[in-house]
Amino acid sequence: MRSFTNRRFRIADSAQQIVGGFLLAGPFVVTEEVWVLAANMSLLQAVSTVVIVFSIGYGTLYKAADRDPEEELEVGGIPARFISLMLVAYGAVAILTFAFGAPDTFLETLAGRGRLFVTLKAISVSAVFSVVGAATADSLF
Repeated sequence: MRSFTNRRFRIADSAQQIVGGFLLAGPFVVTEEVWVLAANMSLLQAVSTVVIVFSIGYGTLYKAADRDPEEELEVGGIPARFISLMLVAYGAVAILTFAFGAPDTFLETLAGRGRLFVTLKAISVSAVFSVVGAATADSLF
């Protein structure tokens, strides 16, 4: 078993996160059930998915992988690896959402701010799965 405590955050780590994040995000972005769930979620439920994503990300990077966040490069007091992970988890989902035209497909009868809010909630649901792939790829490779 290798030790992660002396391993510095590198661009290669972000690349690994990107591969893992995109890999697991894709199937959820194009699943109608995710969009139906998002359309029916309350604000509290949407916020809870954000908390879940941050918790999974932090837990995977710093508890399961035996890293010490205090030993990593920080940006504004937050480990750069964790910032990268959150950007990848949400960014991969957002990119795929719009690249696949998912809002046009699943929300064709909804317009304006309602459409935006449902899209953001769908992104938050899909990010739960994207963060698992991104954090796992970062931790394993």
